[in-house]
Amino acid sequence: MVKPPPKVMETPSGHLSTSNLSIKKMMEKKEEEKSLGIDINNMPHNPYAYDDLKMAWRKFAFQMKGDGKETFYNAMIKREPKREGEDKYVMEVDNQVQIDYIQPTLSDLLDFIRRDLKNFSIMIRLEITNTPEQEVKYQTGKDKFAALARKNPNLHTLKNTFNLDIEY
Repeated sequence: MVKPPPKVMETPSGHLSTSNLSIKKMMEKKEEEKSLGIDINNMPHNPYAYDDLKMAWRKFAFQMKGDGKETFYNAMIKREPKREGEDKYVMEVDNQVQIDYIQPTLSDLLDFIRRDLKNFSIMIRLEITNTPEQEVKYQTGKDKFAALARKNPNLHTLKNTFNLDIEY
């Protein structure tokens, strides 16, 4: 029985000819697009009121809701932008997950607000809030009643006066 000669392997060159998607290439394209951005100094800087900014903020939020981006919508509606300087604002979010979700769309928000207010010096940055609003999720009816009774002690009086049986 004759053995076939062993195959000679070539050393890898690192250059593959594939038509697959590459995350690295996609990210490089986005960086190129950002670097080709417009010169803000040559754009209009019309004066605007803070209320105008809030109105544009809400318009964009509802646009995001219409596009199916409920998370972005909820983050924008939950808190208004905080003024940090003349044209600098902070969008407060609850956690890092929201920042990661919103960051790619932040440039769209900025473009929308800048065009709507005709002021291209507006800047927005994301920040995790120091005072998150705590949402209490009650496990049982007893917990709900106890929380409501802390807010309004007269509930105990009503319960005892009318001999009410609170469903636990």
